[in-house]
Amino acid sequence: MAATSRGTTPVPPESRPRLTVLSGPSGVGKSTVVAHMRKEHPEVWLSVSATTRGPRPGEKHGVHYFFVSDEEMDKLIANGELLEWAEFAGNRYGTPRKAVLERLEAGEPVLLEIDLQGARQVRESMPEALLVFLAPPSWEELVRRLTGRGTEPPEVIERRLAAARIELAAEPEFNLTLVNTSVEDVARELLALVGVV
Repeated sequence: MAATSRGTTPVPPESRPRLTVLSGPSGVGKSTVVAHMRKEHPEVWLSVSATTRGPRPGEKHGVHYFFVSDEEMDKLIANGELLEWAEFAGNRYGTPRKAVLERLEAGEPVLLEIDLQGARQVRESMPEALLVFLAPPSWEELVRRLTGRGTEPPEVIERRLAAARIELAAEPEFNLTLVNTSVEDVARELLALVGVV
């Protein structure tokens, strides 16, 4: 087990950090908040997802993603080895269950940055997880962020906005909401929730 190979003893359940899940609509700034948080506190473990998409330039297997074939992903799903998984833009993404459980067992704070579908699956299998919804300051601001990239055709933007409306409507399903008015402030609040500060 990872806990013993790392030279630590398992932490009693009552003092174990809770699994924290960060979710919210596309364009709200989840990745930016998490990157800022981990720059200040690299001890917060961010789960590495498995994906069926190919690596992009500079991405490393086991660092950015675990790159797997469709057959390997089928096997992970069939064997219950993923805490959650979803399909996005023709590729599948999932969170390996074993690594998350080992980190929690060792007393390390664990953060998952996943979409709404994934957050719902985690809530089903680990109801003790803390689900945090990252909301934009306003709908107008989210539209500005999603359209401001200027790299996508109008139909893609429209699809993203339609998805964002659905995701925003799911906010009441979460334990609490953080409004992303400042990356630094949200990262600080998230660190407190994870139990680091």
